[in-house]
Amino acid sequence: MSQAAPQPPSSGILIVVEGIDGAGKSTQVRRIGEALKAAGEDVVLSREPTDGPWGRKLRESQTTGRMSLDEELAAFLEDRREHVRDLIMPALARGAIVILDRYYFSTMAYQGIRGADAAQIRRENEKFAPRPDVVLLVDFDPQTALRRIEQSRGDVPNTFERLDALQAIRAVFLETAAGDPTFRIVDGNGSPDEVFAALWKTLVEGVLRKSRTSKSYSV
Repeated sequence: MSQAAPQPPSSGILIVVEGIDGAGKSTQVRRIGEALKAAGEDVVLSREPTDGPWGRKLRESQTTGRMSLDEELAAFLEDRREHVRDLIMPALARGAIVILDRYYFSTMAYQGIRGADAAQIRRENEKFAPRPDVVLLVDFDPQTALRRIEQSRGDVPNTFERLDALQAIRAVFLETAAGDPTFRIVDGNGSPDEVFAALWKTLVEGVLRKSRTSKSYSV
């Protein structure tokens, strides 16, 4: 029998924002955080890989040479263990709303297209990582994402930032979302304001209404 994932304390809320590179996730995480803080919430924003030692090692590997798949999976696990222990669980325990820019669903997608078993990745992570209250999947056109990476960000695309890779990663996200009721798919192809409005409406009418019954939020 598989070990049940630790669950966030009832007063805390764990929100995860996922999507392919170039989808604008980081901007939306910041905007959601600002809106929740303006509503008086205790908000913690974070991302994965983190800025800790394992997270830095993962980020550096994008430019200094990719790790093997097994090394990469192990590094993600260690980075996430520290993240859960040192930031996520303590914040949830005090009743904060934690918003993550990527979580283990990204590992399932990105390392999955390298040949890893996405279901096994999920099982290993959910032994210690709390399941989110909601996963907001910003679904975005891969061709537009690639142009944004190349032009707007001025980056040289990395291994995962090729059209075929972005298409495959998007497919894993959509497949995962189809089988997981905590996912909410939001069209990311509109303007940043339109995408934020859709994400905010999804939160207000969903997890916030369920978990913050004594508060009201404007849509």
